[in-house]
Amino acid sequence: MTKSKRFEVLSKRPINQDGFVTEWVEEGLVAMDSPNDPKPSIRIENGVVVELDGKSREEFDLIDQFIANYGIDLKHAEEVVRMDSKEIANKILTPNIPRSEIVRLTKAMTPAKICEVVNHMNVVEIMMCLQKMRTRKQTATQSHVTNVNDNPVQIAADAAEGALRGFAEQETTVAVVRYAPFNALSLMIGSQVGRPGVLTQCALEEATELDFGMRGFTAYAETISVYGTEDVFTDGDDTPWSKAFLASAYASRGLKMRFTSGTGAEVQMGQAEGKSMLYLEARCLYITKAAGVQGIQNGSVSCIGIPAAVPSGIRAVVAENLIATMLDLECASSNDQTFTHSDLRRSVRTLMQFAPGTDFINSGYSATPNYDNMFAGSNWDAEDFDDYNVLQRDLRVDGGLRPVREEEVIKVRNKAARVMQALFKGLGLPAITDEEVEAATYAHGSKDMPERDKVEDIKAAQGILERGVQGVDLIKALANNGFPEIANELLNLFKQRAAGDFLQTSAIFDKDWNVISAINSPNDYVGVGTGHRLVGEEWEKVKDIPIAIDPRDI
Repeated sequence: MTKSKRFEVLSKRPINQDGFVTEWVEEGLVAMDSPNDPKPSIRIENGVVVELDGKSREEFDLIDQFIANYGIDLKHAEEVVRMDSKEIANKILTPNIPRSEIVRLTKAMTPAKICEVVNHMNVVEIMMCLQKMRTRKQTATQSHVTNVNDNPVQIAADAAEGALRGFAEQETTVAVVRYAPFNALSLMIGSQVGRPGVLTQCALEEATELDFGMRGFTAYAETISVYGTEDVFTDGDDTPWSKAFLASAYASRGLKMRFTSGTGAEVQMGQAEGKSMLYLEARCLYITKAAGVQGIQNGSVSCIGIPAAVPSGIRAVVAENLIATMLDLECASSNDQTFTHSDLRRSVRTLMQFAPGTDFINSGYSATPNYDNMFAGSNWDAEDFDDYNVLQRDLRVDGGLRPVREEEVIKVRNKAARVMQALFKGLGLPAITDEEVEAATYAHGSKDMPERDKVEDIKAAQGILERGVQGVDLIKALANNGFPEIANELLNLFKQRAAGDFLQTSAIFDKDWNVISAINSPNDYVGVGTGHRLVGEEWEKVKDIPIAIDPRDI
């Protein structure tokens, strides 16, 4: 047949480069409400759960057992499971029923029950509920700071700029594993230069992350993955109990941590048991709650291509974010790994969390150009800062970032590079040259940086570990080499580690090291005019984009 020119044009649009599949229930390629999902049920005898979502205790797998033992408020469970799910959904949606009343119900639900409730909601209703159910009143966002060369000067400068722009947490990882100590230090110190109170982590394998945290090189962790089927869990030589033990190890050393999960992980690993992605993710969230962990990085994260390929998949992603908040967990809601060729589609995917607000709208906004992002690329990157700030301004929404002036960025990047120069000198590490400082001050990415001697850097990075360098050594090095004010901010961070107040649900710091959490600043949304509003000084900052023209000057 003769081809339509309109269809020819449409076929070349970026959206048609994305991957889409029809549903395949048996393999778990279904986002929500699979016919194989269990029906809600619970039966309790002498304080012990003997039936959970259609399974008797004898049939429980490891996940069922862990959830039944630790993850459900048994006092109200039988009552709540009997309630009409649509009625509960409407209670969550009704603005003037306070969050505290809803949480009393939702913490008593089973995984199948909580999915049944959310399945009744359309995407706008899910977003409206998310606005109310977010744990902390204020919204925030998190960034990735990496580069292909693991250049410590660039990481420090990028981290300083990211902190200045508003990221409350920043995360790095490595291209070369042995560079990791440099990356962790660069991120932490650069962040404190940009804005005191920013929390940082270095994403590595779990034992090394814990080691770095105990040395004082990081302040939080989140790459502690949990899964919704037993086969996937045990393939990784883990159980819910081993993850709970690891969580306690972090917390006992004053490190904030959250688990990571996301719709589609089990399908990606070929062990979905024919269940919907949302139901399996709900099990992950119950594991998180049962382990006593304060929060979760979820929203499909690294497996976003899986739910994005099936009908209602993006709805499932925001639904899992909502379930996290219904279980009273901090929600770092992803908007992380890139998943589409379409700018329109990636913007709409983010809007689900951006408009209602989550504890961390992005758990991986790349503060570098995407070619430098070692987390497989991000949905948002350094070339999108202006777009993101305009979206906040357009909608009067607090997405966690603020406009900045070029001269401010240059100043803070230069200082971060000089601080790293002083630190390396104080610790006897390979010198950072004035040329590197200058380049990092003005660089967009690693293509603008001079090469370092990677062999010597790697030897020195490993030497830090072998010498037993710890946080106090960093403080001394900075104090003795011209930057006592940054040394003091590191000391403030370590004091907070000892106090442990920021281990509470959804904790962040302001620039004066005051903890802001779900405990002392709970989400109090009960309708129009309540909850977090972008007002006063912060709204003035969001409005003040550099490219806006004052018409009175024309």
